[in-house]
Order: sequence, then structure tokens, then C-alpha cells
Amino acid sequence: MLKNGFGAIDVREADGTVDDQYRIDYLSAHIAEMKKAVVEDGVDLMGYTPWGCIDLVSAGTGEMKKRYGFIYVDKDNEGNGTLARSRKKSFAWYQQVIGSNGEIL
Repeated sequence: MLKNGFGAIDVREADGTVDDQYRIDYLSAHIAEMKKAVVEDGVDLMGYTPWGCIDLVSAGTGEMKKRYGFIYVDKDNEGNGTLARSRKKSFAWYQQVIGSNGEIL
């Protein structure tokens, strides 16, 4: 699978964290379905790439409002911000997914 992601308006809390459980739920459901396709239907799935590892500027709109990454980037739609990066909740979750080869979702 080339790419799969969940874009959302992530809210950064005062302590710098981003609780993006909605992203975890979405990606977890898709990964579970991919596993079913492989195990039950014999699909030859060669790989999976989530979109994306870090928040990025939209190529179509130039905005940062809608975010996809496991890592938050401190930048707004006007280009203001420190560009500091912080791991979202989904970062630790996906780290477990990779480490367990998809057994832990």
C-alpha cells in the first residue's frame, strides 16, 4: 500500500502534547483490515507507508492547518512558529506497531 493517512486539525496542549487518538483509531482499523486481507484472502501485501511521519505544508493550499504526521511541527498557516518538533501520541503507538510487526495495534 503506497500511502494511507488521517489529516486533522490537531490541538497542541499547554504542555506541548498532542492527543491524536482519532489518528490511532483510523490507522489501527486500516492496518487490521490489511492483516485480514493477507491472512484470510491471500493478498500479497508488500508494504505499508503511513502518511506521513511529520507534519508538512500542503502542496495544494500551502496550509499547515490540516496535519497528518506522527510528529507535530510548530508552524501555522501564516508561516509563524519556531519549527520545533514534538512527538504526538500516535508516534509512540506507531513505534509499537512497527516493533511488534503489527501484532500490537
